[in-house]
Amino acid sequence: MPETPSIAAIEISHHRLPLDPPFRASWDGRPRTAFDATIVRVRDSEGRVGIGSGDLMLGFAGHEGLFLGQDPRAHDRHYEVLSHIAFHYGRCWPLDLALWDLAGKIAGAPVWRLLGGASGRVKLYASSGVLRSPQALADRAEQALAEGFAAMKIRFSSAGEGRGGWRADIAALEAVRARIGDRMALMVDCNQGWRMPWDTAAPWGFKDALEVARALEPLGIFWMEEPLHRADIAGMAALRAASPIRIAGGEMTREAAAFRQIVEARALDILQPDAALTEGITGLARVARMARAAGLGFTPHSWTNGIGVLANAHLLAGTGADLWLEFPHDPPEWSLERRDFPMAAPLAAAAGTLELGEAPGFGLALDEARLAATRIG
Repeated sequence: MPETPSIAAIEISHHRLPLDPPFRASWDGRPRTAFDATIVRVRDSEGRVGIGSGDLMLGFAGHEGLFLGQDPRAHDRHYEVLSHIAFHYGRCWPLDLALWDLAGKIAGAPVWRLLGGASGRVKLYASSGVLRSPQALADRAEQALAEGFAAMKIRFSSAGEGRGGWRADIAALEAVRARIGDRMALMVDCNQGWRMPWDTAAPWGFKDALEVARALEPLGIFWMEEPLHRADIAGMAALRAASPIRIAGGEMTREAAAFRQIVEARALDILQPDAALTEGITGLARVARMARAAGLGFTPHSWTNGIGVLANAHLLAGTGADLWLEFPHDPPEWSLERRDFPMAAPLAAAAGTLELGEAPGFGLALDEARLAATRIG
């Protein structure tokens, strides 16, 4: 019998890519002049290495001994430990991603197959990040359509002042719909679920969100995302019942119990947690199946980097993809080269799809020279 593999080492490094020109994210009033990435590597007793990325791994230092010597494939056990760390400290879920990548390499199979998926082909929607003028936004939508994307998500500003309030955001959407007609599904991110630390603007209330939903209806919007504060479960349930538009959210929800509450309250039509930021692949595979059992949709948020996009793609494919996956892509400010700088090559989307293939684990390779040049810790 071959010896059971064990976790021999956990290595964490931090990297920063300067952004010139800066990235002006719709949800952030401060221009971003750098993009940070945390890389987690888990090495097993046979020398294989699993790779994960996402949040900063704050609070993980000193807890390595809880994993060293353990079988890397004991996902439920590792999930429990990480959930306790997440309660006391930060979001250390990139380690869960690295463990799944390692498990795939041990098994010689892609992660989506380990999860029980039937296909490694994932549909994508182009996810914008920059607040553009109506004309420029329509140009970008036309470009995304030409690139093969069948759907696109358009941002409102977090406090509504970016274009002059939500009515100006609606006017930008109208310009897009006038340009592309019915050739592309459109979604809207209202950016009301959470704030950056320095943004003290209050989120919309129920009546505000309902007014926006009714204004969106003539534009055939597929879903409106984060229209209320993340904790307003009762408000979201009421909005879902009253709104002509599907309600999506949950991208920054932190714990499994909160997802159970959302599902039990039927507060959302579509759940959008990100495996790189919350619950990892282990926890979100459970959430995905719980949502589907309740007749709700599931498709992850994926605004970290290409490693996070890839991990969420495996999660979605492995649990039964029935919706598009978020593909952050808004050039030139948010190019694939910027987003995927830790990787040897950016993820290649073809005709609006991502083919995950049969490579073991996530099937990714790092750009070691770029990582060495951008390392900050």
